[in-house]
Amino acid sequence: MAERWHDEPWAKNMWWSGKTTRRKFLGLSATAAGALGATMLVPAPWREAFGQAKPYKVGVLQPLTGTAAAGGKTALVGTQLATNRINKAGGINGRPVELVVADYESKPDVGRRKAEKLVVEDKVDVGEGGYLSNVCLACMPVFEEHKTVYMIGVCLDTTITTSKCNRYTFRPFDYAPSQAVAFAPYLVNKLAKKWHIVYLDYAWGQSTRDAYAEQIKKQGGEVVGTTGIPLGTADMTAFISKITGTFDGVFAIMFGANAVTFTNQAFDLGLFRNRKYAGDGAVAESTHLTALGHKVEGFVGVNRYIPVFTKPLDTPYHKKFFEESKVLLKQMDPSGPDPDRYVQSNFEAMNFLKLGIQKSGFRGREDAMKLIEALEGMEVKEGDDFPQGDKVLRREDHQAFLRQFIFDIKDGKHRLLDVVPREKVVVPPACTFPKA
Repeated sequence: MAERWHDEPWAKNMWWSGKTTRRKFLGLSATAAGALGATMLVPAPWREAFGQAKPYKVGVLQPLTGTAAAGGKTALVGTQLATNRINKAGGINGRPVELVVADYESKPDVGRRKAEKLVVEDKVDVGEGGYLSNVCLACMPVFEEHKTVYMIGVCLDTTITTSKCNRYTFRPFDYAPSQAVAFAPYLVNKLAKKWHIVYLDYAWGQSTRDAYAEQIKKQGGEVVGTTGIPLGTADMTAFISKITGTFDGVFAIMFGANAVTFTNQAFDLGLFRNRKYAGDGAVAESTHLTALGHKVEGFVGVNRYIPVFTKPLDTPYHKKFFEESKVLLKQMDPSGPDPDRYVQSNFEAMNFLKLGIQKSGFRGREDAMKLIEALEGMEVKEGDDFPQGDKVLRREDHQAFLRQFIFDIKDGKHRLLDVVPREKVVVPPACTFPKA
Protein backbone atom coordinates (compact mmCIF):
# COMPACT_ATOMS: atom_id res chain seq x y z
CA MET A 1 0.00 0.00 0.00
CA ALA A 2 1.43 3.38 -1.00
CA GLU A 3 2.19 5.83 1.79
CA ARG A 4 0.65 9.30 1.64
CA TRP A 5 3.95 11.13 1.19
CA HIS A 6 4.63 9.33 -2.11
CA ASP A 7 2.27 11.71 -3.91
CA GLU A 8 3.65 14.94 -2.45
CA PRO A 9 5.44 17.21 -4.97
CA TRP A 10 8.79 17.11 -3.13
CA ALA A 11 8.92 13.30 -3.45
CA LYS A 12 8.47 13.21 -7.24
CA ASN A 13 12.17 13.61 -8.04
CA MET A 14 13.41 11.36 -5.25
CA TRP A 15 14.17 7.69 -5.79
CA TRP A 16 13.51 5.05 -3.15
CA SER A 17 12.95 1.33 -3.15
CA GLY A 18 9.37 0.64 -4.13
CA LYS A 19 8.78 3.90 -5.98
CA THR A 20 6.28 3.58 -8.79
CA THR A 21 5.69 5.58 -11.93
CA ARG A 22 2.14 5.91 -13.14
CA ARG A 23 3.29 6.51 -16.71
CA LYS A 24 5.31 3.30 -16.88
CA PHE A 25 2.68 1.33 -15.03
CA LEU A 26 -0.12 2.39 -17.37
CA GLY A 27 2.11 1.60 -20.33
CA LEU A 28 2.14 -2.08 -19.41
CA SER A 29 -0.32 -4.52 -20.88
CA ALA A 30 -3.00 -5.75 -18.51
CA THR A 31 -1.34 -9.18 -18.46
CA ALA A 32 2.08 -7.76 -17.64
CA ALA A 33 0.64 -5.46 -15.02
CA GLY A 34 -1.13 -8.36 -13.38
CA ALA A 35 2.05 -10.43 -13.41
CA LEU A 36 4.02 -7.65 -11.75
CA GLY A 37 1.35 -6.89 -9.20
CA ALA A 38 0.22 -3.45 -8.02
CA THR A 39 3.58 -1.68 -8.17
CA MET A 40 6.64 -1.58 -10.32
CA LEU A 41 10.15 -0.69 -9.25
CA VAL A 42 11.72 2.16 -11.17
CA PRO A 43 15.43 1.63 -11.85
CA ALA A 44 17.43 4.34 -10.07
CA PRO A 45 19.66 6.55 -12.25
CA TRP A 46 22.74 4.70 -11.00
CA ARG A 47 21.37 1.13 -11.13
CA GLU A 48 22.68 0.19 -14.57
CA ALA A 49 26.25 0.97 -13.56
CA PHE A 50 26.17 -1.71 -10.84
CA GLY A 51 24.78 -4.50 -12.99
CA GLN A 52 23.66 -7.42 -10.85
CA ALA A 53 25.49 -6.30 -7.69
CA LYS A 54 23.28 -6.84 -4.65
CA PRO A 55 22.43 -3.51 -3.02
CA TYR A 56 22.87 -2.70 0.64
CA LYS A 57 19.33 -2.07 1.85
CA VAL A 58 19.08 0.76 4.35
CA GLY A 59 15.78 1.04 6.21
CA VAL A 60 15.07 4.73 6.76
CA LEU A 61 12.53 5.80 9.40
CA GLN A 62 11.30 9.41 9.31
CA PRO A 63 8.07 11.28 10.13
CA LEU A 64 6.92 12.38 6.70
CA THR A 65 3.39 13.14 7.84
CA GLY A 66 2.02 14.31 11.20
CA THR A 67 3.40 16.73 13.80
CA ALA A 68 7.08 16.39 12.87
CA ALA A 69 6.69 16.08 9.09
CA ALA A 70 8.59 19.27 8.20
CA GLY A 71 11.68 18.13 10.10
CA GLY A 72 11.39 14.55 8.89
CA LYS A 73 11.47 15.71 5.29
CA THR A 74 14.62 17.81 5.76
CA ALA A 75 16.22 14.91 7.62
CA LEU A 76 15.47 12.66 4.65
CA VAL A 77 17.26 15.16 2.40
CA GLY A 78 20.49 14.48 4.32
CA THR A 79 20.12 10.71 3.91
CA GLN A 80 19.34 11.09 0.21
CA LEU A 81 22.28 13.45 -0.41
CA ALA A 82 24.77 11.06 1.17
CA THR A 83 23.29 8.10 -0.72
CA ASN A 84 23.51 9.97 -4.02
CA ARG A 85 27.18 10.72 -3.41
CA ILE A 86 27.96 7.15 -2.35
CA ASN A 87 26.33 5.61 -5.42
CA LYS A 88 27.86 8.11 -7.84
CA ALA A 89 31.27 7.23 -6.39
CA GLY A 90 30.82 3.49 -7.02
CA GLY A 91 28.80 2.45 -3.98
CA ILE A 92 30.26 0.64 -0.99
CA ASN A 93 32.58 -2.28 -1.71
CA GLY A 94 31.21 -2.26 -5.27
CA ARG A 95 27.58 -2.51 -4.14
CA PRO A 96 24.96 0.23 -4.45
CA VAL A 97 22.97 1.61 -1.52
CA GLU A 98 19.19 1.30 -1.73
CA LEU A 99 16.90 3.24 0.60
CA VAL A 100 13.73 1.63 1.93
CA VAL A 101 11.87 4.64 3.31
CA ALA A 102 9.10 4.34 5.91
CA ASP A 103 6.89 7.14 7.25
CA TYR A 104 6.03 6.60 10.91
CA GLU A 105 3.50 9.46 10.89
CA SER A 106 5.04 11.10 14.01
CA LYS A 107 3.63 8.30 16.22
CA PRO A 108 5.66 5.88 18.42
CA ASP A 109 3.33 2.91 17.88
CA VAL A 110 3.45 3.37 14.11
CA GLY A 111 7.22 3.73 14.31
CA ARG A 112 7.61 0.40 16.06
CA ARG A 113 5.39 -1.33 13.48
CA LYS A 114 7.30 0.24 10.60
CA ALA A 115 10.63 -0.78 12.16
CA GLU A 116 9.39 -4.38 12.43
CA LYS A 117 8.29 -4.34 8.80
CA LEU A 118 11.70 -3.04 7.69
CA VAL A 119 13.61 -5.81 9.43
CA VAL A 120 11.16 -8.71 8.98
CA GLU A 121 9.51 -8.13 5.60
CA ASP A 122 11.87 -5.77 3.78
CA LYS A 123 14.93 -7.51 5.28
CA VAL A 124 17.03 -4.35 5.43
CA ASP A 125 20.72 -4.70 6.24
CA VAL A 126 20.87 -1.67 8.57
CA GLY A 127 18.51 0.99 9.93
CA GLU A 128 18.99 4.76 9.79
CA GLY A 129 17.03 7.88 10.68
CA GLY A 130 14.57 8.70 13.40
CA TYR A 131 13.55 12.22 14.47
CA LEU A 132 11.22 12.19 17.45
CA SER A 133 13.00 10.72 20.46
CA ASN A 134 9.96 8.85 21.74
CA VAL A 135 9.82 7.05 18.38
CA CYS A 136 13.54 6.22 18.42
CA LEU A 137 13.12 4.77 21.91
CA ALA A 138 10.19 2.65 20.68
CA CYS A 139 12.18 1.37 17.68
CA MET A 140 15.53 0.63 19.34
CA PRO A 141 14.40 -2.68 20.92
CA VAL A 142 13.14 -3.88 17.51
CA PHE A 143 16.53 -3.41 15.85
CA GLU A 144 18.28 -4.94 18.87
CA GLU A 145 16.00 -8.00 18.86
CA HIS A 146 16.71 -8.58 15.17
CA LYS A 147 20.44 -7.90 15.58
CA THR A 148 20.37 -4.98 13.14
CA VAL A 149 22.57 -1.90 13.46
CA TYR A 150 20.52 1.29 13.90
CA MET A 151 22.32 4.55 13.09
CA ILE A 152 20.16 7.31 14.54
CA GLY A 153 19.97 10.48 12.47
CA VAL A 154 18.27 13.06 14.73
CA CYS A 155 16.91 11.85 18.10
CA LEU A 156 18.47 13.67 21.06
CA ASP A 157 16.95 12.08 24.16
CA THR A 158 19.75 11.55 26.65
CA THR A 159 18.69 8.03 27.63
CA ILE A 160 19.33 6.68 24.11
CA THR A 161 23.04 6.46 24.91
CA THR A 162 22.78 6.26 28.72
CA SER A 163 20.19 4.23 30.66
CA LYS A 164 18.52 2.75 27.55
CA CYS A 165 21.63 2.18 25.45
CA ASN A 166 22.15 -1.02 23.52
CA ARG A 167 24.97 -2.44 21.44
CA TYR A 168 23.14 -2.07 18.12
CA THR A 169 22.27 1.64 18.41
CA PHE A 170 24.64 4.50 17.54
CA ARG A 171 24.20 8.28 17.76
CA PRO A 172 26.80 10.02 15.53
CA PHE A 173 26.07 13.55 16.77
CA ASP A 174 25.70 15.48 20.03
CA TYR A 175 23.25 15.13 22.93
CA ALA A 176 21.93 17.36 25.70
CA PRO A 177 24.61 16.70 28.36
CA SER A 178 27.44 17.84 26.06
CA GLN A 179 25.40 20.73 24.62
CA ALA A 180 24.63 21.96 28.13
CA VAL A 181 28.30 21.77 29.13
CA ALA A 182 29.15 23.84 26.05
CA PHE A 183 26.42 26.46 26.45
CA ALA A 184 25.81 26.92 30.19
CA PRO A 185 28.91 29.09 30.83
CA TYR A 186 27.78 31.50 28.10
CA LEU A 187 24.19 31.51 29.38
CA VAL A 188 25.12 32.36 32.95
CA ASN A 189 28.16 34.61 32.45
CA LYS A 190 27.04 36.58 29.40
CA LEU A 191 23.25 36.51 29.25
CA ALA A 192 21.38 36.02 32.55
CA LYS A 193 21.66 34.51 36.03
CA LYS A 194 18.05 33.48 36.58
CA TRP A 195 16.28 31.32 33.99
CA HIS A 196 12.86 29.85 33.35
CA ILE A 197 12.99 26.74 31.14
CA VAL A 198 10.11 26.05 28.75
CA TYR A 199 10.27 22.60 27.14
CA LEU A 200 8.31 20.19 24.98
CA ASP A 201 6.91 17.70 27.44
CA TYR A 202 8.14 14.40 26.02
CA ALA A 203 11.37 12.35 26.10
CA TRP A 204 13.75 14.82 24.43
CA GLY A 205 12.39 17.92 26.13
CA GLN A 206 12.45 16.35 29.57
CA SER A 207 16.01 15.00 29.37
CA THR A 208 17.27 18.25 27.85
CA ARG A 209 15.57 20.26 30.60
CA ASP A 210 17.36 18.18 33.22
CA ALA A 211 20.76 18.57 31.53
CA TYR A 212 20.51 22.36 31.33
CA ALA A 213 19.12 22.76 34.84
CA GLU A 214 22.13 20.87 36.18
CA GLN A 215 24.72 22.80 34.20
CA ILE A 216 23.18 26.25 34.80
CA LYS A 217 23.33 25.57 38.53
CA LYS A 218 26.94 24.36 38.26
CA GLN A 219 27.86 27.67 36.64
CA GLY A 220 26.33 29.65 39.51
CA GLY A 221 23.03 30.39 37.81
CA GLU A 222 19.52 29.57 38.94
CA VAL A 223 16.53 27.86 37.33
CA VAL A 224 13.54 29.52 38.99
CA GLY A 225 10.93 27.40 37.22
CA THR A 226 10.12 25.05 34.37
CA THR A 227 7.06 24.75 32.13
CA GLY A 228 6.28 21.69 30.02
CA ILE A 229 4.08 22.05 26.94
CA PRO A 230 2.70 18.95 25.19
CA LEU A 231 4.14 18.16 21.77
CA GLY A 232 2.00 19.54 18.95
CA THR A 233 0.05 22.07 21.07
CA ALA A 234 -1.50 24.51 18.59
CA ASP A 235 -2.29 27.26 21.12
CA MET A 236 0.30 27.63 23.88
CA THR A 237 -1.08 30.84 25.41
CA ALA A 238 -2.62 29.05 28.39
CA PHE A 239 0.80 27.66 29.34
CA ILE A 240 2.74 30.86 28.61
CA SER A 241 0.30 33.03 30.58
CA LYS A 242 1.04 31.05 33.74
CA ILE A 243 4.78 31.75 33.59
CA THR A 244 5.39 34.31 36.31
CA GLY A 245 8.04 35.28 38.80
CA THR A 246 11.38 37.03 38.73
CA PHE A 247 13.85 35.80 36.11
CA ASP A 248 16.15 37.36 33.53
CA GLY A 249 16.08 34.76 30.77
CA VAL A 250 13.74 32.36 29.00
CA PHE A 251 15.35 29.12 27.82
CA ALA A 252 13.29 27.25 25.21
CA ILE A 253 13.60 23.57 24.27
CA MET A 254 11.48 23.50 21.11
CA PHE A 255 11.73 22.56 17.44
CA GLY A 256 9.89 23.09 14.15
CA ALA A 257 6.28 24.23 14.21
CA ASN A 258 6.30 24.01 18.02
CA ALA A 259 9.16 26.53 18.14
CA VAL A 260 7.34 28.86 15.76
CA THR A 261 4.15 28.71 17.83
CA PHE A 262 5.95 29.27 21.12
CA THR A 263 8.16 32.11 19.89
CA ASN A 264 5.32 34.00 18.23
CA GLN A 265 2.87 33.62 21.11
CA ALA A 266 5.45 34.27 23.86
CA PHE A 267 6.59 37.42 22.04
CA ASP A 268 3.02 38.67 21.69
CA LEU A 269 2.33 38.01 25.38
CA GLY A 270 5.44 39.95 26.39
CA LEU A 271 7.39 37.04 27.87
CA PHE A 272 10.64 38.22 26.28
CA ARG A 273 10.21 41.87 27.28
CA ASN A 274 13.30 42.91 29.26
CA ARG A 275 14.48 39.30 29.25
CA LYS A 276 17.00 37.34 27.22
CA TYR A 277 15.64 34.68 24.90
CA ALA A 278 17.87 31.62 24.43
CA GLY A 279 17.55 27.92 23.91
CA ASP A 280 18.35 24.80 21.97
CA GLY A 281 19.41 25.60 18.41
CA ALA A 282 16.37 23.74 17.10
CA VAL A 283 14.30 26.80 18.02
CA ALA A 284 15.85 28.77 15.17
CA GLU A 285 16.72 26.31 12.42
CA SER A 286 17.16 27.84 8.97
CA THR A 287 14.18 25.92 7.58
CA HIS A 288 11.71 27.91 9.69
CA LEU A 289 13.40 31.28 10.19
CA THR A 290 10.96 32.89 7.75
CA ALA A 291 7.99 31.74 9.83
CA LEU A 292 9.63 33.08 13.00
CA GLY A 293 10.21 36.50 11.45
CA HIS A 294 11.34 39.42 13.61
CA LYS A 295 10.07 37.81 16.81
CA VAL A 296 13.14 35.55 17.01
CA GLU A 297 15.57 38.45 16.51
CA GLY A 298 18.28 38.36 19.18
CA PHE A 299 17.67 34.72 20.12
CA VAL A 300 20.87 32.99 21.30
CA GLY A 301 21.30 29.26 20.76
CA VAL A 302 23.74 26.37 20.54
CA ASN A 303 23.89 23.93 17.66
CA ARG A 304 26.11 21.35 16.02
CA TYR A 305 25.51 22.97 12.62
CA ILE A 306 24.61 26.43 11.38
CA PRO A 307 24.56 27.54 7.71
CA VAL A 308 27.22 30.26 7.85
CA PHE A 309 30.65 30.59 6.24
CA THR A 310 32.42 32.33 9.07
CA LYS A 311 35.62 30.62 10.22
CA PRO A 312 35.89 27.72 10.95
CA LEU A 313 32.97 26.88 8.64
CA ASP A 314 34.45 28.56 5.55
CA THR A 315 35.68 25.27 4.09
CA PRO A 316 35.25 23.76 0.62
CA TYR A 317 33.61 20.73 2.29
CA HIS A 318 30.93 22.84 3.91
CA LYS A 319 30.33 24.86 0.74
CA LYS A 320 29.87 21.67 -1.30
CA PHE A 321 27.48 20.21 1.27
CA PHE A 322 25.56 23.48 1.48
CA GLU A 323 25.12 23.88 -2.28
CA GLU A 324 24.10 20.26 -2.93
CA SER A 325 21.68 20.32 0.01
CA LYS A 326 20.04 23.47 -1.33
CA VAL A 327 19.19 21.70 -4.59
CA LEU A 328 17.39 18.84 -2.81
CA LEU A 329 15.77 21.13 -0.24
CA LYS A 330 14.23 23.24 -2.97
CA GLN A 331 12.49 20.12 -4.30
CA MET A 332 11.01 19.67 -0.83
CA ASP A 333 10.29 23.37 -0.20
CA PRO A 334 10.07 25.77 -3.19
CA SER A 335 11.34 28.63 -0.99
CA GLY A 336 14.74 26.90 -1.01
CA PRO A 337 15.71 27.00 2.68
CA ASP A 338 19.30 26.61 3.84
CA PRO A 339 20.29 23.20 5.25
CA ASP A 340 19.84 22.62 8.97
CA ARG A 341 21.23 20.21 11.53
CA TYR A 342 18.75 17.51 10.49
CA VAL A 343 20.16 17.49 6.96
CA GLN A 344 23.72 17.52 8.34
CA SER A 345 23.35 14.76 10.94
CA ASN A 346 21.57 12.30 8.62
CA PHE A 347 24.13 13.02 5.91
CA GLU A 348 26.95 12.19 8.34
CA ALA A 349 25.07 9.20 9.78
CA MET A 350 25.05 7.60 6.33
CA ASN A 351 28.75 8.32 5.93
CA PHE A 352 29.53 6.67 9.26
CA LEU A 353 27.70 3.60 7.99
CA LYS A 354 29.69 3.73 4.76
CA LEU A 355 33.01 3.81 6.59
CA GLY A 356 31.94 1.08 9.01
CA ILE A 357 30.84 -1.21 6.16
CA GLN A 358 34.07 -0.58 4.27
CA LYS A 359 36.25 -1.22 7.32
CA SER A 360 34.43 -4.35 8.49
CA GLY A 361 33.74 -6.03 5.15
CA PHE A 362 30.08 -6.13 6.19
CA ARG A 363 27.97 -8.23 3.81
CA GLY A 364 24.60 -8.14 5.55
CA ARG A 365 22.92 -8.57 8.92
CA GLU A 366 24.88 -11.75 9.61
CA ASP A 367 27.92 -9.45 9.96
CA ALA A 368 26.24 -6.98 12.33
CA MET A 369 28.78 -7.53 15.10
CA LYS A 370 31.67 -6.87 12.69
CA LEU A 371 30.04 -3.58 11.75
CA ILE A 372 29.48 -2.67 15.40
CA GLU A 373 33.13 -3.33 16.24
CA ALA A 374 34.27 -1.23 13.29
CA LEU A 375 32.11 1.72 14.37
CA GLU A 376 33.01 1.60 18.05
CA GLY A 377 35.63 4.25 18.78
CA MET A 378 35.70 5.44 15.15
CA GLU A 379 37.32 8.85 14.69
CA VAL A 380 36.63 10.90 11.57
CA LYS A 381 38.17 14.07 10.22
CA GLU A 382 36.53 17.12 8.72
CA GLY A 383 36.08 16.63 4.98
CA ASP A 384 33.53 15.99 2.25
CA ASP A 385 31.83 13.27 4.32
CA PHE A 386 31.90 15.20 7.60
CA PRO A 387 31.54 18.93 6.91
CA GLN A 388 30.58 19.67 10.52
CA GLY A 389 34.11 18.84 11.69
CA ASP A 390 36.18 16.16 13.42
CA LYS A 391 34.31 13.78 15.71
CA VAL A 392 34.66 10.54 17.60
CA LEU A 393 32.01 7.82 18.09
CA ARG A 394 32.79 6.72 21.64
CA ARG A 395 33.21 2.99 22.20
CA GLU A 396 31.67 2.89 25.67
CA ASP A 397 28.22 4.26 24.75
CA HIS A 398 28.14 4.82 20.95
CA GLN A 399 27.77 8.55 21.59
CA ALA A 400 29.58 11.02 19.34
CA PHE A 401 31.37 14.15 20.51
CA LEU A 402 31.94 17.17 18.28
CA ARG A 403 32.43 20.90 18.42
CA GLN A 404 29.48 23.20 19.19
CA PHE A 405 28.52 26.58 17.74
CA ILE A 406 27.00 29.35 19.85
CA PHE A 407 25.07 31.80 17.68
CA ASP A 408 22.44 34.50 17.67
CA ILE A 409 19.87 35.62 15.13
CA LYS A 410 20.79 38.98 13.62
CA ASP A 411 18.70 40.51 10.82
CA GLY A 412 16.97 37.18 10.28
CA LYS A 413 20.22 35.21 9.85
CA HIS A 414 22.49 33.06 11.99
CA ARG A 415 25.55 34.86 13.33
CA LEU A 416 28.38 32.83 14.86
CA LEU A 417 29.37 34.08 18.33
CA ASP A 418 31.64 31.36 19.66
CA VAL A 419 32.98 27.87 18.92
CA VAL A 420 33.35 25.33 21.72
CA PRO A 421 35.99 22.70 20.81
CA ARG A 422 35.12 19.02 20.87
CA GLU A 423 37.42 18.24 23.78
CA LYS A 424 35.53 20.70 26.01
CA VAL A 425 32.11 19.08 25.57
CA VAL A 426 32.98 15.50 26.57
CA VAL A 427 31.04 14.10 29.54
CA PRO A 428 31.62 10.71 31.23
CA PRO A 429 29.80 7.69 29.77
CA ALA A 430 26.72 6.46 31.62
CA CYS A 431 25.96 3.31 29.64
CA THR A 432 26.33 -0.34 30.54
CA PHE A 433 25.74 -2.61 27.56
CA PRO A 434 23.97 -5.86 28.44
CA LYS A 435 26.32 -8.83 28.31
CA ALA A 436 25.96 -10.88 25.13
